Parts: sequence; structure tokens; C-alpha cells
Amino acid sequence: MASNRPAPEAPFVPSGHGTDTFGYDGHRAEEGPWEEWNPTEESIRPVRGRHRVAKQRGGLARSSTVLGVGVIAAVGAGGMASAQTGKPPVPISMPDLPNVGSLISDSDEEPEPQGTATPLSSIGTTSTDTTEGTTDAGETLRARIMAQAEQQQAQVESKAAAEAAAAAEKQAAEAAAKAEREAKAKAAAAKKKAEEEAAKKAEAERLAKLAKQYTLPTSSYTISSTFGQAGAYWSSGHHTGLDFAAPTGTLLKAVHSGTITSAGYDGSYGYKTVLTLEDGTEIWYAHQSSISVSVGQKVSTGDVIGRVGATGNVTGAHLHLEVHTASGGGVDPMAWLQSKGLTL
Repeated sequence: MASNRPAPEAPFVPSGHGTDTFGYDGHRAEEGPWEEWNPTEESIRPVRGRHRVAKQRGGLARSSTVLGVGVIAAVGAGGMASAQTGKPPVPISMPDLPNVGSLISDSDEEPEPQGTATPLSSIGTTSTDTTEGTTDAGETLRARIMAQAEQQQAQVESKAAAEAAAAAEKQAAEAAAKAEREAKAKAAAAKKKAEEEAAKKAEAERLAKLAKQYTLPTSSYTISSTFGQAGAYWSSGHHTGLDFAAPTGTLLKAVHSGTITSAGYDGSYGYKTVLTLEDGTEIWYAHQSSISVSVGQKVSTGDVIGRVGATGNVTGAHLHLEVHTASGGGVDPMAWLQSKGLTL
């Protein structure tokens, strides 16, 4: 469409001159003659700016460019609205389009286009819709944040509860293990005590039984010298037996059943008798005043084999008793007698 005012159309003139209706120049008689219109500077203004549409006398002039932009904007708004389903609108800044009022304004001044930050996705929506959409999105985001926070809190509480349960279970297991150890230790101590008491009782019974089989070599005595005692009285430098000091003539007895393997005088031992037991142990009786048995004689526990004297290397009347094992080594007579259940 041209931007200048259109010239008036010429009436239809038939070929040839006809009726009285038309004049000689082809015009209707009632209309009068037509004037030729030539645009001048006074009739039209020069076009300024982009797509300036001049106003027509008696009607509106519409610019095809403006209509095209409007259609594009409308189609774009619809496309954006349909493409953004379920998502927040993306703001796109575009310049403001002139409205119809500005196109038909009588003002001679042309408004300058200005930019705007209005997003195309909001075209065609009301403020109420925008507020409701924003509120719904905010509520949805808030609900998600609250749900995540509750889930995290639940996870923290669950983890804390699990750790507490594990700690309690560990503590209970440790307490149970400790109680079990204490019970085992107590049971072991009781068992050990019972075993010790049983062993002691058995030993007492054994010694009591042995005591019936063994006896002390003499009675009414005093221990004057012990085994291993050092002194110049003994040629070896120490005492090799146990001395029972008693009056001369005190009876000497067989400590256990056995056989007489030696009887007679033996130097510093004076009169000495040797009693050999069934296990090979030898009992020596020295410094006797007299011998009552002979070699090869069988004796029983408590039989008299001689008497206390002061023969040999002595300082007074006493029984010098020695104990030798089957291998020939000497042992402490006191310990040996006690091991047989005898009390000195």
C-alpha cells in the first residue's frame, strides 16, 4: 500500500458519446467535472522514521509492516506459550511495538521506539495468572526443599539411631563378654580351690595311710643337728644326717618294713645298722650303744633294731640318722620322714 494519498479514480466512460446522462467530456452531469489531484509539500509530509504511516482524510491507514510485525509477535507468543509447557518462562527482551492509538494519533511527532524487558512468554497472560504461576512454582519449590530437608533429617536420625543401637549392642556384648570372663575365672578359681582341697585331702589320706606304715626311729628325743649344717665336727665340713638327742639305751625302731643289709661297728659312725626298704632306700642308724638285729633279717614297721648310744665320733648320746636313695645320694632325713606322713 502506498504511503501517499491515492488519486481519485476516473469514472467509466463508454466508447462513443451516447445519452444525455453524460456530458461531452464523459462526466455525469450531476457530479460535475473532476479535478486532477497532484500531491504537494503542503498536502503530504515527508516520511520520517521506520514505517511511518500518514493519516488519510476520512479514514485509517494501516501499514502492512506493522500488521506483519503484530502477526509475528502474536504467533511467536503462542508458540512460546505452547513450547514452555510445565517450565518457567524464559524472558526475552524485545522493543515495544507501537499500538493502534499511536498509529492513528493526530500528533505530528513520531514516538521513538524504546526497549522493554517484558518476556514474550508472558504475552497474553494476566497479572493474576502470573501471580498464581509464581505462587505455585514457589510452593512446589518450597515443598521440595521441605521434603529434602525432612528426608535428610530422617536419614540423620536413622544413622544416629543405628549408631546408638550399635554402641549399645557393643556395650552389651562387652558387658556379656566381661561377665562371661569373670564367671569363667570364678569357676576356674573355684575348681582350682576344689582341686587343691581334694589334693590336700588325698595327700592327708595318703600320709595317714603311710603313717600307719612308717614311724619315727625313736621317741622322747630332741633334734640337736639338722641335715647340711656346717661345722668342724664333721669331716666333710657339714652334717650329713639328722641327730635325735636321747638318753643312752633309748629304743631304736625300724621306720618301715624292710631287710637288714648291714650291722656292726663303722669307725666314726660307731655301731651302725643299715635297713634297706623295698624301693631300695637305705636308712642308716649310727652311734648305737647296741645292735638288736643281724644282716638279712626281715623287719616290720616299729620293730626294735637297737638302742641309743655314744659310740664313734660323738660329743654325747644321740641317734645319727641318714637316708640314702637307691642311687646312693644322701637326702634330708627330716623331709623324707615328713613325706611319709610323720611329724617331727
